[in-house]
Amino acid sequence: MRIALPLTILMSSTMANTGIAHAQDPIRLEVKSHHFIPDHFTVPAGQRFVIELTNHDDTVDEFESYDLKFEKIVVPGGTISVHAGPLHPGTYKFFDDYHPDSATGTVTVTEAP
Repeated sequence: MRIALPLTILMSSTMANTGIAHAQDPIRLEVKSHHFIPDHFTVPAGQRFVIELTNHDDTVDEFESYDLKFEKIVVPGGTISVHAGPLHPGTYKFFDDYHPDSATGTVTVTEAP
């Protein structure tokens, strides 16, 4: 019992210090006239983040990214949230699967300071 308690405390403090950081505020996007606004944003590497997308079109859109591994339907006037990351530095693409020629965007992931 004397060994178990210090070991438990050590394990708890080690796990707390190695957790993945999360971005505080969601990235808010809109889709209007089958274009993302904004169509580009930047996030730090190694952090999870949330994208909130509001559809201002009068048609259904499918927010999708092979790079970020999500696919979600957003109805007219609706708002959806997707979780992504943590990611390595680089550029990742997203698009509207129903309007892939006009509704496209990118995420740039940069090294955390």
